[in-house]
Amino acid sequence: MRGSAHVPESAARRRTVRAAGALASAALLVPLIGAAPAPSAEKPAGPGSLQRAFAAAAAEYDVPQSVLLGVSYLQSRWDAHDGAPSVTGGYGPMHLTDARTALASAPHHSEGDEDPRGDESRATLRPRQVPDDAQLPARLKTLKRAAQLSGIPEGELRRDSAANVRGGAALLAAAQKRLDKPFSDDPADWYGAVAAFSGADEQAGAASYANEVFAVIRDGERRTTDGGQRVTLAPRPGLRPDAAQVERMGLRKAPAAETDCPRSLACEWIPAPYEEFGDNDYGNHDKADRPGSQGIKYIVVHDTEGRWEGVLKLVQDPTYVSWHYTLRSSDGHVAQHVRTKDVAWHAGNWYVNSKSVGLEHEGFLTAPDTWYTEAMYRSSARLVKYLAKRYDIPLDRQHVLGHDTVPGTTAATIRGMHTDPGPYWDWQHYFELLGKPLHRTAGPKGGLVTVAPEFSRNQPEFTGCVKPGEKCVPHGSSAVRVHTEPRDDAPLIKDIGRRPGGEPSTIDVNDMGSRLSTGQRYAVADRQGDWTAVWYLGQKAWFKNPRKQPTAVDARGWTVTPKDGVGEVPVYGRAYPEKEAYPPEVPVQSVSPLPYKLLAGQKYAIGDKVPGEYFYAPTFDLKPHRVVRGKDVYYEIQFGHRVAFVRAADVKVVPSGT
Repeated sequence: MRGSAHVPESAARRRTVRAAGALASAALLVPLIGAAPAPSAEKPAGPGSLQRAFAAAAAEYDVPQSVLLGVSYLQSRWDAHDGAPSVTGGYGPMHLTDARTALASAPHHSEGDEDPRGDESRATLRPRQVPDDAQLPARLKTLKRAAQLSGIPEGELRRDSAANVRGGAALLAAAQKRLDKPFSDDPADWYGAVAAFSGADEQAGAASYANEVFAVIRDGERRTTDGGQRVTLAPRPGLRPDAAQVERMGLRKAPAAETDCPRSLACEWIPAPYEEFGDNDYGNHDKADRPGSQGIKYIVVHDTEGRWEGVLKLVQDPTYVSWHYTLRSSDGHVAQHVRTKDVAWHAGNWYVNSKSVGLEHEGFLTAPDTWYTEAMYRSSARLVKYLAKRYDIPLDRQHVLGHDTVPGTTAATIRGMHTDPGPYWDWQHYFELLGKPLHRTAGPKGGLVTVAPEFSRNQPEFTGCVKPGEKCVPHGSSAVRVHTEPRDDAPLIKDIGRRPGGEPSTIDVNDMGSRLSTGQRYAVADRQGDWTAVWYLGQKAWFKNPRKQPTAVDARGWTVTPKDGVGEVPVYGRAYPEKEAYPPEVPVQSVSPLPYKLLAGQKYAIGDKVPGEYFYAPTFDLKPHRVVRGKDVYYEIQFGHRVAFVRAADVKVVPSGT
């Protein structure tokens, strides 16, 4: 993802901070490139050989096969990723970590043009310094330990799936021995060893991880992996593990502060500071009283572009920005930093910040093969379901936003907006975990489509992951490109907000100008053979949608279109009140339109109907804070890759199929 916080400071200091971040990133990218899978990486010979590898490793180390399969599923869903490391330097089906070889790091909010707060009432800030990587914890060095226990060379553990499974079995067996537990055939006796495998250093995190693994074992799983391997874990519905084992493992207990998390999730309170530091300046979030003062309508999904330890240092810096939660990739552990009632500075749009909760996921946008673990996806889904229920937030892509779908506030801010979590976040799987799978809800005359390509088979070409213009590694993706005509070689749709001069969009991994994303809904404009057109940024945008491998499914719902007799309607990046609504003590916020138009005859899918609202919070002192509400009402719409807003007074609402 691209960096973000723009702060009015001296050019010299800005160059110093950026140079430090760039040098740190460059130094750490070298090992990442060196850790790419070797051309000779071994692969299982037949579609059932990985299953046999699990059986053999279980027998060799006296570990129940269901335990080995359950742990592996929670780490990787049994995928090998062709020997490439995860975001925390984990390799293979067992996610054996070797972060010193694999891990890259770059600060999330320290470069670029986006103002994470997204409000002109005060300046935002940079961190005092970009933190260096701390010494790697044990959870990021399990591959070396597995090599010592199994006698298998480290390179083989990274490259070969069967060897990797053996290494994971060796770690589980060693944990069982260390805990002085019997090498029983009953998986229930292995709860402590599974908790230890997580690498969590605190009790609730280890227990949460083990509970998730045993939920997988109870339910059973079956899937074909990314290497074409068919793997099955038979369900054990009556399984009841000895959960008390984790209490005797000597792990620390997280501070007893109350967090806004479901009970089933390990969630630690690591607060972001609310501090004043002179010249009427403060950081790094705003006190509020949500949902009493104003509703929470959105959840924003980010990736950190940095490693857990470094990111936690940043959010604890009062001169930096903030978000509500950070999720760790290795085991799904959660840290909460800002109360959900308060407003964090994370999305680059003050209207969205004021009405959202921000979740940072440990990961890297421009490294497609640094994959996210199943543990983190599942923890995130549990947290989002809890928040959605608590604040009555619909579970759809108009309310569960990627940071890359948050609109710019004005024409001047569009080009600086963030692009994470990017095209490699698996929205399809994420919504399955949220209990809202993406599927067809109407026939061809429904008038809408929901973008839903098969993630692993959908591999559009991108550039710029390592160097500008250089092709990225082919990888499964949630992204679908749109063209001006129904053919592969037609020009890409232009985004006049990103490129006011009319230059064409590109296939750079950070260029959102001609891209649909899984779960987004658009109004159908036309169909021609294997191609479907939707209304997008005021244009007819074509994408390939063949019947044998569809990239979108039919849907129906409500849309907006300009009122009769109106040729065009302005589009906004925030839903602010009309000027008459502001009291004398609150400066009027301009409702400036973006450089786009919703034209007569076009339709756009509605995400929500929202009031014009502005949270005025320019000072550390809470007394001047106000929530200003007006009479203006807006519709949130899926306008391009990002959402946008139109005044209800300018449009009419019509069913999509008409």
